[in-house]
Amino acid sequence: MPDTPLHLGVLLDGAGRHPAAWREPGTRPAELLTAGYWADLVAEAEHGLLDLVAVDDSLGLQSADPFASDDRTDQVRGRLDASMLASRIAPLTAHVGILPTVVVTHTEPFHVSTTIATLDYVSSGRGGVQVRVAARPDDAALFGRRTIPTDRDELLRELFGEAADAVEVIRRLWDSWEDDAIIRDAATGRFIDRDRLHYIDFEGPHFSVRGPSITPRPPQGQPIVAALAHRAEPFALVGTSCDLGFVTPRDAADARQIVASIREAQAGAGREAETVHVWADLTVVLDDDASAARDRLARLDATDPLTDDARVFAGSPTELADLLDDLRGAGLTGFRLRPAVLPDDLRQVTRGLVPELQRRGLFRAAYEASTLRGLLGLPRPADRYATTAGSAR
Repeated sequence: MPDTPLHLGVLLDGAGRHPAAWREPGTRPAELLTAGYWADLVAEAEHGLLDLVAVDDSLGLQSADPFASDDRTDQVRGRLDASMLASRIAPLTAHVGILPTVVVTHTEPFHVSTTIATLDYVSSGRGGVQVRVAARPDDAALFGRRTIPTDRDELLRELFGEAADAVEVIRRLWDSWEDDAIIRDAATGRFIDRDRLHYIDFEGPHFSVRGPSITPRPPQGQPIVAALAHRAEPFALVGTSCDLGFVTPRDAADARQIVASIREAQAGAGREAETVHVWADLTVVLDDDASAARDRLARLDATDPLTDDARVFAGSPTELADLLDDLRGAGLTGFRLRPAVLPDDLRQVTRGLVPELQRRGLFRAAYEASTLRGLLGLPRPADRYATTAGSAR
Protein backbone atom coordinates (compact mmCIF):
# COMPACT_ATOMS: atom_id res chain seq x y z
CA MET A 1 0.00 0.00 0.00
CA PRO A 2 1.42 3.46 -0.90
CA ASP A 3 2.30 5.86 1.90
CA THR A 4 -0.63 8.08 0.88
CA PRO A 5 -3.52 5.88 -0.28
CA LEU A 6 -6.51 7.54 -1.84
CA HIS A 7 -9.52 8.64 0.15
CA LEU A 8 -12.93 8.26 -1.47
CA GLY A 9 -16.36 9.63 -0.74
CA VAL A 10 -19.63 10.12 -2.60
CA LEU A 11 -22.09 12.99 -2.76
CA LEU A 12 -25.71 11.84 -2.73
CA ASP A 13 -28.66 13.94 -3.81
CA GLY A 14 -32.08 12.90 -5.06
CA ALA A 15 -32.03 10.30 -7.83
CA GLY A 16 -28.51 11.26 -8.85
CA ARG A 17 -26.52 14.23 -10.07
CA HIS A 18 -27.93 14.19 -13.59
CA PRO A 19 -31.22 16.10 -13.87
CA ALA A 20 -32.73 13.31 -15.98
CA ALA A 21 -31.69 10.56 -13.55
CA TRP A 22 -35.14 10.22 -11.97
CA ARG A 23 -36.55 9.01 -15.30
CA GLU A 24 -34.19 6.02 -15.51
CA PRO A 25 -35.81 2.60 -14.97
CA GLY A 26 -33.51 1.57 -12.12
CA THR A 27 -34.11 4.65 -9.96
CA ARG A 28 -36.65 4.93 -7.15
CA PRO A 29 -38.19 8.42 -7.45
CA ALA A 30 -41.24 7.43 -5.37
CA GLU A 31 -38.92 6.66 -2.43
CA LEU A 32 -36.74 9.78 -2.36
CA LEU A 33 -38.42 10.98 0.83
CA THR A 34 -38.09 7.68 2.69
CA ALA A 35 -35.38 6.67 5.14
CA GLY A 36 -35.10 3.25 3.50
CA TYR A 37 -33.95 4.71 0.19
CA TRP A 38 -31.10 6.60 1.83
CA ALA A 39 -30.21 3.72 4.12
CA ASP A 40 -29.74 1.49 1.08
CA LEU A 41 -27.44 4.01 -0.60
CA VAL A 42 -25.29 4.52 2.49
CA ALA A 43 -25.08 0.74 3.05
CA GLU A 44 -23.80 0.41 -0.52
CA ALA A 45 -21.17 3.07 0.15
CA GLU A 46 -20.08 1.21 3.26
CA HIS A 47 -19.92 -2.02 1.25
CA GLY A 48 -17.35 -0.24 -0.91
CA LEU A 49 -15.28 0.81 2.15
CA LEU A 50 -15.70 4.49 1.30
CA ASP A 51 -14.50 7.09 3.78
CA LEU A 52 -17.69 9.09 3.81
CA VAL A 53 -21.07 9.81 2.34
CA ALA A 54 -22.00 13.47 1.91
CA VAL A 55 -25.69 14.35 1.74
CA ASP A 56 -26.51 17.51 -0.19
CA ASP A 57 -28.91 20.15 1.08
CA SER A 58 -29.98 23.76 0.65
CA LEU A 59 -32.51 26.14 2.14
CA GLY A 60 -34.53 26.76 -1.01
CA LEU A 61 -35.81 24.30 -3.56
CA GLN A 62 -33.30 22.82 -5.97
CA SER A 63 -32.84 24.95 -9.08
CA ALA A 64 -31.16 24.62 -12.45
CA ASP A 65 -29.81 28.15 -11.83
CA PRO A 66 -27.33 28.14 -8.91
CA PHE A 67 -28.06 31.80 -8.12
CA ALA A 68 -31.85 31.95 -8.42
CA SER A 69 -34.96 29.82 -8.15
CA ASP A 70 -36.70 28.41 -11.19
CA ASP A 71 -40.21 27.19 -11.98
CA ARG A 72 -39.26 23.86 -13.53
CA THR A 73 -41.47 20.89 -12.83
CA ASP A 74 -39.55 18.29 -14.88
CA GLN A 75 -36.68 17.86 -12.40
CA VAL A 76 -36.52 16.56 -8.83
CA ARG A 77 -37.69 19.19 -6.39
CA GLY A 78 -37.97 18.80 -2.63
CA ARG A 79 -35.67 16.93 -0.25
CA LEU A 80 -35.34 15.79 3.34
CA ASP A 81 -33.27 17.80 5.80
CA ALA A 82 -29.74 16.42 5.44
CA SER A 83 -28.70 16.63 9.09
CA MET A 84 -31.86 14.98 10.38
CA LEU A 85 -31.58 12.31 7.68
CA ALA A 86 -27.95 11.71 8.66
CA SER A 87 -28.91 11.08 12.29
CA ARG A 88 -31.59 8.64 11.13
CA ILE A 89 -29.32 6.52 8.93
CA ALA A 90 -26.05 6.75 10.89
CA PRO A 91 -27.02 4.06 13.45
CA LEU A 92 -27.74 1.67 10.56
CA THR A 93 -24.07 1.72 9.56
CA ALA A 94 -20.87 0.88 11.41
CA HIS A 95 -17.90 2.37 9.57
CA VAL A 96 -18.63 4.99 6.90
CA GLY A 97 -18.58 8.68 7.79
CA ILE A 98 -21.77 10.74 7.41
CA LEU A 99 -21.42 14.34 6.27
CA PRO A 100 -24.64 16.36 5.86
CA THR A 101 -24.60 19.78 4.23
CA VAL A 102 -25.75 22.60 6.53
CA VAL A 103 -26.28 26.17 5.33
CA VAL A 104 -24.64 28.51 7.84
CA THR A 105 -25.78 31.80 6.27
CA HIS A 106 -29.21 31.86 7.90
CA THR A 107 -28.69 29.16 10.55
CA GLU A 108 -27.43 29.92 14.04
CA PRO A 109 -24.04 28.27 14.74
CA PHE A 110 -25.28 27.20 18.17
CA HIS A 111 -27.92 25.03 16.49
CA VAL A 112 -25.44 23.65 13.94
CA SER A 113 -23.05 22.77 16.76
CA THR A 114 -25.60 20.77 18.74
CA THR A 115 -27.00 19.09 15.61
CA ILE A 116 -23.61 17.82 14.44
CA ALA A 117 -22.53 16.89 17.97
CA THR A 118 -25.70 14.80 18.19
CA LEU A 119 -24.88 13.17 14.84
CA ASP A 120 -21.42 12.34 16.16
CA TYR A 121 -22.97 10.63 19.17
CA VAL A 122 -25.55 8.58 17.27
CA SER A 123 -22.87 7.50 14.76
CA SER A 124 -20.30 6.67 17.47
CA GLY A 125 -17.79 9.17 16.11
CA ARG A 126 -18.44 9.20 12.37
CA GLY A 127 -20.11 12.60 12.04
CA GLY A 128 -19.15 15.75 10.24
CA VAL A 129 -20.61 18.71 8.39
CA GLN A 130 -20.18 20.44 5.07
CA VAL A 131 -20.80 24.11 5.68
CA ARG A 132 -22.45 25.99 2.85
CA VAL A 133 -23.36 29.63 2.20
CA ALA A 134 -26.65 30.80 0.69
CA ALA A 135 -26.25 33.55 -1.90
CA ARG A 136 -29.74 33.46 -3.37
CA PRO A 137 -32.16 36.33 -2.56
CA ASP A 138 -35.06 33.88 -2.42
CA ASP A 139 -33.25 31.98 0.35
CA ALA A 140 -32.92 35.22 2.33
CA ALA A 141 -36.62 35.92 1.76
CA LEU A 142 -37.47 32.71 3.61
CA PHE A 143 -36.21 34.36 6.81
CA GLY A 144 -36.69 38.07 6.19
CA ARG A 145 -33.84 39.12 8.47
CA ARG A 146 -31.31 40.39 5.96
CA THR A 147 -30.86 41.65 2.44
CA ILE A 148 -28.45 40.19 -0.09
CA PRO A 149 -25.91 42.62 -1.65
CA THR A 150 -26.26 42.92 -5.41
CA ASP A 151 -22.49 43.08 -5.97
CA ARG A 152 -21.43 39.42 -6.19
CA ASP A 153 -17.83 39.94 -5.04
CA GLU A 154 -19.02 41.92 -2.01
CA LEU A 155 -21.65 39.28 -1.33
CA LEU A 156 -19.20 36.39 -1.35
CA ARG A 157 -16.71 38.22 0.86
CA GLU A 158 -19.49 38.84 3.36
CA LEU A 159 -20.92 35.33 3.24
CA PHE A 160 -17.62 33.49 3.55
CA GLY A 161 -16.43 35.83 6.29
CA GLU A 162 -19.60 34.99 8.16
CA ALA A 163 -19.05 31.27 7.45
CA ALA A 164 -15.55 31.44 8.95
CA ASP A 165 -16.98 33.01 12.11
CA ALA A 166 -19.73 30.39 12.22
CA VAL A 167 -17.18 27.56 12.05
CA GLU A 168 -15.16 29.17 14.84
CA VAL A 169 -18.24 29.39 17.05
CA ILE A 170 -19.22 25.80 16.24
CA ARG A 171 -15.76 24.52 17.09
CA ARG A 172 -15.60 26.48 20.36
CA LEU A 173 -18.99 25.15 21.39
CA TRP A 174 -17.82 21.57 20.76
CA ASP A 175 -14.97 22.30 23.19
CA SER A 176 -17.14 24.04 25.78
CA TRP A 177 -17.61 20.76 27.66
CA GLU A 178 -14.40 19.05 28.71
CA ASP A 179 -14.22 15.33 27.95
CA ASP A 180 -14.64 14.39 31.60
CA ALA A 181 -17.31 16.96 32.49
CA ILE A 182 -19.91 14.23 33.04
CA ILE A 183 -18.98 12.43 36.28
CA ARG A 184 -22.25 10.60 37.21
CA ASP A 185 -21.32 10.40 40.92
CA ALA A 186 -24.45 8.94 42.53
CA ALA A 187 -22.86 9.00 46.00
CA THR A 188 -22.52 12.79 45.99
CA GLY A 189 -25.47 13.46 43.67
CA ARG A 190 -23.28 15.22 41.09
CA PHE A 191 -24.02 14.32 37.48
CA ILE A 192 -21.69 16.91 35.95
CA ASP A 193 -18.71 18.92 37.12
CA ARG A 194 -19.82 22.48 36.38
CA ASP A 195 -16.22 23.71 36.54
CA ARG A 196 -15.54 21.69 33.40
CA LEU A 197 -18.15 23.53 31.34
CA HIS A 198 -16.88 26.76 29.81
CA TYR A 199 -18.25 29.95 28.36
CA ILE A 200 -16.84 30.56 24.90
CA ASP A 201 -17.53 34.33 24.96
CA PHE A 202 -17.23 34.75 21.20
CA GLU A 203 -17.61 38.31 19.93
CA GLY A 204 -17.37 39.01 16.23
CA PRO A 205 -18.94 41.06 13.44
CA HIS A 206 -21.57 38.39 12.80
CA PHE A 207 -22.16 36.57 16.09
CA SER A 208 -22.06 37.13 19.82
CA VAL A 209 -22.25 33.75 21.53
CA ARG A 210 -21.58 33.06 25.20
CA GLY A 211 -22.12 29.30 25.43
CA PRO A 212 -21.63 26.68 26.69
CA SER A 213 -23.31 24.12 24.45
CA ILE A 214 -26.18 21.98 25.70
CA THR A 215 -24.52 18.89 24.20
CA PRO A 216 -21.39 17.36 25.78
CA ARG A 217 -18.16 17.27 23.76
CA PRO A 218 -18.63 14.95 20.75
CA PRO A 219 -16.89 11.53 20.62
CA GLN A 220 -14.40 12.81 18.02
CA GLY A 221 -13.80 15.97 20.04
CA GLN A 222 -14.14 17.91 16.83
CA PRO A 223 -16.28 16.31 14.09
CA ILE A 224 -15.03 16.86 10.55
CA VAL A 225 -15.73 20.28 9.03
CA ALA A 226 -15.71 20.50 5.23
CA ALA A 227 -16.57 23.05 2.56
CA LEU A 228 -16.97 23.11 -1.22
CA ALA A 229 -14.59 25.66 -2.75
CA HIS A 230 -14.62 27.23 -6.21
CA ARG A 231 -12.74 30.53 -5.76
CA ALA A 232 -10.49 32.57 -3.48
CA GLU A 233 -12.90 33.17 -0.58
CA PRO A 234 -13.87 29.51 -0.04
CA PHE A 235 -10.26 28.44 -0.68
CA ALA A 236 -9.36 30.65 2.28
CA LEU A 237 -12.19 29.16 4.36
CA VAL A 238 -10.87 25.65 3.73
CA GLY A 239 -7.29 26.59 4.56
CA THR A 240 -8.08 28.54 7.72
CA SER A 241 -11.06 26.72 9.20
CA CYS A 242 -11.74 23.27 7.72
CA ASP A 243 -10.42 19.73 7.87
CA LEU A 244 -11.51 18.91 4.33
CA GLY A 245 -12.08 20.88 1.15
CA PHE A 246 -13.96 19.73 -1.93
CA VAL A 247 -12.72 21.42 -5.11
CA THR A 248 -13.62 21.23 -8.80
CA PRO A 249 -10.45 21.34 -10.93
CA ARG A 250 -10.64 21.10 -14.72
CA ASP A 251 -7.38 19.14 -14.96
CA ALA A 252 -4.17 18.37 -13.08
CA ALA A 253 -2.66 21.82 -13.71
CA ASP A 254 -5.77 23.51 -12.34
CA ALA A 255 -5.72 21.18 -9.34
CA ARG A 256 -2.14 22.19 -8.52
CA GLN A 257 -3.07 25.86 -8.51
CA ILE A 258 -6.12 25.23 -6.30
CA VAL A 259 -4.15 23.13 -3.82
CA ALA A 260 -1.44 25.82 -3.71
CA SER A 261 -4.04 28.49 -2.89
CA ILE A 262 -5.46 26.42 -0.04
CA ARG A 263 -2.00 25.60 1.33
CA GLU A 264 -1.12 29.30 1.26
CA ALA A 265 -4.22 30.11 3.31
CA GLN A 266 -3.43 27.22 5.65
CA ALA A 267 0.09 28.54 6.24
CA GLY A 268 -1.22 32.06 6.75
CA ALA A 269 -3.47 30.74 9.51
CA GLY A 270 -0.54 28.99 11.23
CA ARG A 271 -1.89 25.54 10.42
CA GLU A 272 1.13 24.16 8.56
CA ALA A 273 1.46 21.27 11.03
CA GLU A 274 -2.17 20.22 10.57
CA THR A 275 -3.56 17.92 7.89
CA VAL A 276 -6.10 19.65 5.67
CA HIS A 277 -7.43 17.29 3.03
CA VAL A 278 -8.21 18.55 -0.46
CA TRP A 279 -10.43 16.29 -2.56
CA ALA A 280 -11.58 16.80 -6.12
CA ASP A 281 -15.24 16.43 -6.99
CA LEU A 282 -16.08 14.49 -10.15
CA THR A 283 -19.52 13.67 -11.55
CA VAL A 284 -19.37 10.12 -12.89
CA VAL A 285 -21.27 8.00 -15.40
CA LEU A 286 -19.77 4.51 -15.29
CA ASP A 287 -20.18 1.21 -17.10
CA ASP A 288 -17.99 -1.85 -17.56
CA ASP A 289 -18.04 -0.92 -21.26
CA ALA A 290 -16.68 2.63 -21.59
CA SER A 291 -18.60 3.30 -24.79
CA ALA A 292 -21.84 2.25 -23.09
CA ALA A 293 -21.21 4.82 -20.35
CA ARG A 294 -20.66 7.57 -22.88
CA ASP A 295 -23.75 6.51 -24.81
CA ARG A 296 -25.79 6.61 -21.59
CA LEU A 297 -24.58 10.12 -20.80
CA ALA A 298 -25.49 11.23 -24.32
CA ARG A 299 -28.96 9.72 -23.94
CA LEU A 300 -29.48 11.41 -20.57
CA ASP A 301 -28.27 14.75 -21.96
CA ALA A 302 -30.64 14.44 -24.89
CA THR A 303 -33.50 14.35 -22.39
CA ASP A 304 -32.21 17.10 -20.07
CA PRO A 305 -28.61 18.33 -20.47
CA LEU A 306 -26.33 18.17 -17.42
CA THR A 307 -24.66 21.42 -16.41
CA ASP A 308 -22.36 20.88 -13.46
CA ASP A 309 -19.71 22.80 -11.57
CA ALA A 310 -17.52 19.68 -11.43
CA ARG A 311 -15.80 17.83 -14.26
CA VAL A 312 -18.02 15.15 -15.78
CA PHE A 313 -16.44 11.75 -16.46
CA ALA A 314 -18.09 9.06 -18.56
CA GLY A 315 -16.27 5.77 -19.05
CA SER A 316 -15.24 2.55 -17.35
CA PRO A 317 -14.09 2.11 -13.75
CA THR A 318 -10.62 1.27 -15.09
CA GLU A 319 -10.46 4.55 -17.00
CA LEU A 320 -11.65 6.43 -13.94
CA ALA A 321 -8.94 4.76 -11.85
CA ASP A 322 -6.38 5.98 -14.39
CA LEU A 323 -7.71 9.52 -14.07
CA LEU A 324 -7.71 9.49 -10.27
CA ASP A 325 -4.17 8.14 -10.18
CA ASP A 326 -3.08 10.94 -12.51
CA LEU A 327 -4.88 13.71 -10.59
CA ARG A 328 -3.53 12.63 -7.22
CA GLY A 329 -0.10 13.74 -8.42
CA ALA A 330 -1.36 17.34 -8.27
CA GLY A 331 -1.48 17.20 -4.47
CA LEU A 332 -5.05 15.97 -4.03
CA THR A 333 -5.54 13.54 -1.16
CA GLY A 334 -8.83 12.08 -2.31
CA PHE A 335 -11.93 12.36 -4.42
CA ARG A 336 -15.63 12.87 -3.84
CA LEU A 337 -17.60 11.25 -6.64
CA ARG A 338 -21.06 12.42 -7.63
CA PRO A 339 -22.97 9.47 -9.12
CA ALA A 340 -24.98 10.71 -12.09
CA VAL A 341 -27.71 8.10 -11.57
CA LEU A 342 -28.56 6.37 -8.29
CA PRO A 343 -28.06 3.60 -7.46
CA ASP A 344 -26.47 2.55 -10.79
CA ASP A 345 -23.36 4.72 -10.74
CA LEU A 346 -22.89 4.28 -7.01
CA ARG A 347 -22.70 0.52 -7.53
CA GLN A 348 -20.18 1.04 -10.31
CA VAL A 349 -18.06 2.99 -7.82
CA THR A 350 -18.27 0.41 -5.03
CA ARG A 351 -18.15 -2.75 -7.15
CA GLY A 352 -16.09 -1.60 -10.12
CA LEU A 353 -13.82 1.32 -9.22
CA VAL A 354 -12.95 0.25 -5.66
CA PRO A 355 -11.76 -3.27 -6.66
CA GLU A 356 -9.70 -1.72 -9.45
CA LEU A 357 -8.05 0.72 -7.05
CA GLN A 358 -7.43 -2.11 -4.61
CA ARG A 359 -5.70 -4.11 -7.33
CA ARG A 360 -3.38 -1.15 -7.86
CA GLY A 361 -2.69 -0.81 -4.13
CA LEU A 362 -4.35 2.61 -4.05
CA PHE A 363 -7.24 1.90 -1.69
CA ARG A 364 -7.87 0.11 1.58
CA ALA A 365 -8.90 -3.54 1.76
CA ALA A 366 -10.78 -3.06 5.05
CA TYR A 367 -11.82 -0.29 7.39
CA GLU A 368 -8.89 0.48 9.66
CA ALA A 369 -10.41 3.01 12.08
CA SER A 370 -13.65 3.40 13.99
CA THR A 371 -14.09 7.16 13.58
CA LEU A 372 -14.19 9.47 10.58
CA ARG A 373 -11.19 11.37 11.91
CA GLY A 374 -9.38 8.06 12.14
CA LEU A 375 -10.26 7.13 8.56
CA LEU A 376 -8.85 10.46 7.42
CA GLY A 377 -5.70 10.08 9.49
CA LEU A 378 -6.54 13.00 11.78
CA PRO A 379 -5.79 12.90 15.52
CA ARG A 380 -8.44 13.60 18.13
CA PRO A 381 -7.71 17.21 19.16
CA ALA A 382 -7.29 18.39 22.72
CA ASP A 383 -10.00 20.56 24.23
CA ARG A 384 -8.80 24.16 24.08
CA TYR A 385 -10.53 25.11 27.33
CA ALA A 386 -9.24 22.12 29.27
CA THR A 387 -5.69 23.14 28.28
CA THR A 388 -6.31 26.63 29.59
CA ALA A 389 -8.16 25.67 32.72
CA GLY A 390 -6.10 22.61 33.62
CA SER A 391 -3.38 24.59 35.38
CA ALA A 392 -5.98 26.16 37.67
CA ARG A 393 -7.29 22.83 38.99
